[in-house]
Amino acid sequence: MHDTAGFAGLRVAAFESRRAAEMSNMIERFGGIPSVSPAMREVPIAENREAIDFAHRVMTGEIDIIIFMTGVGIRHLLAEVERHVDRRRLLEAVSDIITIARGPKPVAVLKELGLKPTYRVPEPNTWREVLATIDREQIHVAQQNVGLQEYGLPNASLVAGLEARGARVHPLKVYKWDLPLDVGPLQANVQAIAAGEIDVAMFTSSYQVVNLLRVADALQLSAKLRDGMARAVVASIGPTTSETLAEFDFRVDVEPEHPKMGHLVAAAAERAPELVRRKRSHFVAPLATEAAGAGQKIEPGPWDEGPFMKACRRQAGDRTPIWLMRQAGRYMAEYRAVREKVSFLELCKNPELCALVMTTAVEKLGVDAAIIFADLLPILEPMGMQLEFTPSGGPVIHNPLRDPDDVERLGELESIEPLDFVIRAVKLTRAALPPAIPLIGFAGAPFTLASYAIEGGASRNYTHTKSLMYRAPGAWDALMARLARAVAKYLNAQIAAGAQAVQLFDSWVGCLGPDDYRRYVLPYSKAIIGAIVPGAPVIHFATGNPALLPLLAEAGGDVIGIDWRIELDEAWRAVGYDKAVQGNLDPAVLLADRETIRRRAKEVLDRAAGRPGHIFNLGHGVLAQTPLENARYLIEAVRELSRK
Repeated sequence: MHDTAGFAGLRVAAFESRRAAEMSNMIERFGGIPSVSPAMREVPIAENREAIDFAHRVMTGEIDIIIFMTGVGIRHLLAEVERHVDRRRLLEAVSDIITIARGPKPVAVLKELGLKPTYRVPEPNTWREVLATIDREQIHVAQQNVGLQEYGLPNASLVAGLEARGARVHPLKVYKWDLPLDVGPLQANVQAIAAGEIDVAMFTSSYQVVNLLRVADALQLSAKLRDGMARAVVASIGPTTSETLAEFDFRVDVEPEHPKMGHLVAAAAERAPELVRRKRSHFVAPLATEAAGAGQKIEPGPWDEGPFMKACRRQAGDRTPIWLMRQAGRYMAEYRAVREKVSFLELCKNPELCALVMTTAVEKLGVDAAIIFADLLPILEPMGMQLEFTPSGGPVIHNPLRDPDDVERLGELESIEPLDFVIRAVKLTRAALPPAIPLIGFAGAPFTLASYAIEGGASRNYTHTKSLMYRAPGAWDALMARLARAVAKYLNAQIAAGAQAVQLFDSWVGCLGPDDYRRYVLPYSKAIIGAIVPGAPVIHFATGNPALLPLLAEAGGDVIGIDWRIELDEAWRAVGYDKAVQGNLDPAVLLADRETIRRRAKEVLDRAAGRPGHIFNLGHGVLAQTPLENARYLIEAVRELSRK
């Protein structure tokens, strides 16, 4: 007789190979009905010349540091090279260089070989902890040859992080993953998930996800498998596996505190019954990423009970939430190190680096929300604009739209596929963040995008933009409508990829007066906000002209962003108390001393008067000259001063 506590009779699929029997027993002990099907097997690489060459380079002193990712990888490496090199000499060479072991399994194998790693990576033993260990221990990797023993899929995020620190990375694959020899049990699990017969799906490795989809494709069940996975509770052993699940659009519902199989089963058993009930009541078939949001629903998550999401809904919380616009930027040494290696546009188009710089910022600052690392302008490229960021960092559009006839050169954004690097950055960032931290997506508003496309870059007076707006209202309306459709599609794709809220930036609209805003801008911003997936809060932010605030509120948004050019209480009255507000400390205050920072933060909080719906932020982005410790102090001060 099974204990009915825990899983309470739920049907649980798992894909463990080496410890399949143990996994099945654990599920039964926690009251579940197990269906464990091995999903992969390790296959050595025959005549692995790369491994042999790597061993020779270690022995001749050409490799300065080795990162061992798995214990089985170390065994395979030795097995593949020992017929070609002297084993004793190789191990002696390894003992003479810096070695980093990712967790207990490579440590144990190294111990069997009489070796002790120089550094051991702590739990949860992901690539982030590898990079954190390098930073914490001040391991000098710049201009060093770093051997990286890979496993499963290549880890582009780890390679990007090492290269951003100046390392010359030499990846080494010593085995590959393949399907199990007997795929029957795995096929049966795929069919059961597709038929809606599985309540919980548990994953202990990234490659299990890959092979699950591989078998589903072969059975022509991919779409039904995705529907079944959307209905089921998905449990993942840790961040690396969670990232892979997110890449394939599978939302992770349970991730244990410790990345061990027993903790995974226990955590899933504790939470699954309630999660199954909630998921089934909210279920709709997932839409394609480029869908406009109609029919899409937002599923609840652990972020919903945090202070940021409560403030978006104007619900009372125990303190005021805080995050910072441009919270990953040049004021952070880690960001500057990345930018020394890549241009700004290259960074924006590298999802792994985008996720890395943002999650690093969240960890350093301790904010209550993250915002994806991206830029306003790449959306214009697939629409026909030739975008470049100059060495000084300023954007230039080489084929601006100056005449009414030019507007036809701006094409429709037919698909989000050309912006897949942003969608992937959303997925990777969401997977890397703590579950309780919400992720904000964003886009430029139509007026700001149109101004860049018309001016060709920065502008003081927006002469070309206003000229086209006034001279050719028909062409202007066509341009703004086209941009509005693109932005709505783009923001909904970010929500589908894992963003909990979105912010619409109208950074340049402050150059207009209220009458022009109402005629030439408001209908298009309103159309975008009206098209956003219901349930995802929208932050509507403009800067430069407080007189526009009532019109911003009229255009829509759950939260209205306030810049520093107006006092917060006056702004909230103008916006209306049926909206939440975000802001509004002058970013330059962070260049002052701590006493001034604390005093000015308190002034903003006092003007909010404890009314539910205030999100503390700057009135614009963090300035590049800001000391990091001042930004951290602001966050600490706001938390202390606002706690109820």
